[in-house]
Amino acid sequence: MFRQSGVIPYRIRSRTIEILLITTSSGNHWGIPKGWISLFMSPADSAAKEAWEEAGVLGSVITPAIGDYQIRKWGYPCQVKVFFMQVQEVADQYPEVKQRQRQWFSLDKAIKRVKDPELQRLFSQVEPSLLIDGIKRSKLSQR
Repeated sequence: MFRQSGVIPYRIRSRTIEILLITTSSGNHWGIPKGWISLFMSPADSAAKEAWEEAGVLGSVITPAIGDYQIRKWGYPCQVKVFFMQVQEVADQYPEVKQRQRQWFSLDKAIKRVKDPELQRLFSQVEPSLLIDGIKRSKLSQR
């Protein structure tokens, strides 16, 4: 099975969680920054690299991972390890600025925008109060 890692980029505005989604490379769906785990990089560091390249965001990747989900990539199963990233900087220029759109959503709207049911499952288990209060974990990290 192939392995990828990604982040759920978030920020806090008026004690409300906002999630940054990006369009897929085809531009047809909303998702999260993710990609192949780079050689000699941890999954968390690789996910941070993808967040920069695909969404133009920098921030703190929070470990451990909140969970994982499976996708099919080029016809093969692929496991995606997902981390939270508290966004600290949003750049106007970044490597894939012309290939993707990005948009901030409330958590409820983000759940509705992503098409992948397993990614929706991860989003639905986010506990906003824990992120806001600084614990920064979801229910999944405690199983």
